[in-house]
Amino acid sequence: MTKRTKSLLNLALIVGIAIFLNILGGAVHTYFDLTEEGRFTLTEPTVELTESLEDVVYFQVLLEGDFPAGFKRLQRSTREMIEDFRSHSGYVEYSFENPNEGSVEEVNANRKQLADMAITPVNLRVNTTEGTKQNLIYPYAIITYLGRTKTVNLLEPESNLNPEITLNNSISLLEYKFANAIQQLKRAEKPILAYLKGHGELSELQTKDLTNALRGNFEVGYFNMDSTFNIPSQIDMIMVAKPTQPFSEQDKFKLDQFIMNGGKVLWMIDRMAMNLDSLRGVPYFVPQDYPLDIEDLLYKYGFRVEPNLLADRQCSKIPQVVGRQGDRPQFDMFDWFYHPIVTPPEKNPHPIVKSLNGVNMLFPSSVDTIRTKIPTKKTILLTSSRFSKLQYSPVRVSFDILRYQPEASWFNKSAVPVAIMAEGVFSSAYANRVSDEMAASLESVGKPFKEQSVENKMVVISDGDIGKNLLTADGNYKPLGFNAFTEKTYANKDFLVNTIEYLFDDKGVIEARGKDVKLRLMDKAKIEQTRGLWQFVNIALPLIFLGIFAFVFNWLRRRKYAKG
Repeated sequence: MTKRTKSLLNLALIVGIAIFLNILGGAVHTYFDLTEEGRFTLTEPTVELTESLEDVVYFQVLLEGDFPAGFKRLQRSTREMIEDFRSHSGYVEYSFENPNEGSVEEVNANRKQLADMAITPVNLRVNTTEGTKQNLIYPYAIITYLGRTKTVNLLEPESNLNPEITLNNSISLLEYKFANAIQQLKRAEKPILAYLKGHGELSELQTKDLTNALRGNFEVGYFNMDSTFNIPSQIDMIMVAKPTQPFSEQDKFKLDQFIMNGGKVLWMIDRMAMNLDSLRGVPYFVPQDYPLDIEDLLYKYGFRVEPNLLADRQCSKIPQVVGRQGDRPQFDMFDWFYHPIVTPPEKNPHPIVKSLNGVNMLFPSSVDTIRTKIPTKKTILLTSSRFSKLQYSPVRVSFDILRYQPEASWFNKSAVPVAIMAEGVFSSAYANRVSDEMAASLESVGKPFKEQSVENKMVVISDGDIGKNLLTADGNYKPLGFNAFTEKTYANKDFLVNTIEYLFDDKGVIEARGKDVKLRLMDKAKIEQTRGLWQFVNIALPLIFLGIFAFVFNWLRRRKYAKG
């Protein structure tokens, strides 16, 4: 074989290997995640969900265009996340589009179509050499699967946090949002949720905003237990939203057997009959217990909503008259300790409340856990701050508390639980005490009495108003969590939606919501102090090394040829 032939064969071999590696690289996508928090590694439930896809899931991302650095980072992270999904399934496809691209008519048509889909842009001001320019940015992804469509907001709501932290939270939640959307689209039928009626609960208009937030993923309705002998099995979850009237023994029995058969319950309970209107025109008010008569039921499931009021220095404000100017009263804002802003526990918060902003509660009580016959897993979801106090019934509530600077010693409680979740097997509250009437009601629907539940979940929240949106004078309503006095919107809706989605999350997708993406911000003060050092290291030092190398190289070269 000639030398020329060998060279040609080697060249052909190299070209063949290169082509093979390119084909292999296109078919197999892999990477090594060297980040401390596993930023680029999908959680196991997400991987299983992605690998179970039976048809194309298409991501239409509306984040194409020229953006500021923060949105570019969100754009890049979104693309990387979808590529991670794609590495586990050939059914994942995507495109990035710019809704603001095209003629004026096309752009207006795009914006109208997006508005009809409840997709609203972020109005971003950008400073340019010509002045200030306004950009409408659509940080959304429209996901389509099996002919069904779901919209995902990629950007977390604005808060009092640093914009970089808000952006980081948005990026850390991308996996959960995408996985949760796919899980919702895979369901052939939406789960059925029902607000309980018949015990003075919140009205339909008072829960309208929460209902609208849930209707994308659930069928939401209302159920009055007087209308049937049992809660129909078609209902997957009951929401008990601020009852004010007692539950009959028969109603409690229906709820008990609903839970034993796998039905989920979200309890939003006010233990004390107290609101701001109670103080109108009176110097003080002594709230009484609501006569709900469900304490024994909750006790059997491992909960006790205490007959007390929680006061907390971390709270929202209310206006009070501080003087008059002519015939017009002058108002000032005061901390109202009975309207606490509760937050997740500081250590290891559950994925339901991970990265969640504060939740505004109105006259909540504390929730205790009780040891049950069959142990269940209890998880504290929300607590008070480190400076709180419990006032047990009977307690006198008055605006006089606002006249004085509160002493730190008065707030002697820390991290008082106000929302707790239980998971596991629950024992019936009616074991060994089923009356003839109860037995007859079960017999009429052909269902046996159950003493133990299947694996189940429930959540108890010690504030019925947490799910109540404010009503306006014109008969409309404000967003859930909106505080009319401070004009801030708290995370009440996010908390309740996350909670309800977790109660139906059998695949464990919400595990992705607990992922941490650490924000490693630069120390600006340190940068200023060491600016000269790093300029020297990055600019001058490489030139010095290059000069030394050139000198040594030339010296060695001269020495070599001088000897020759």
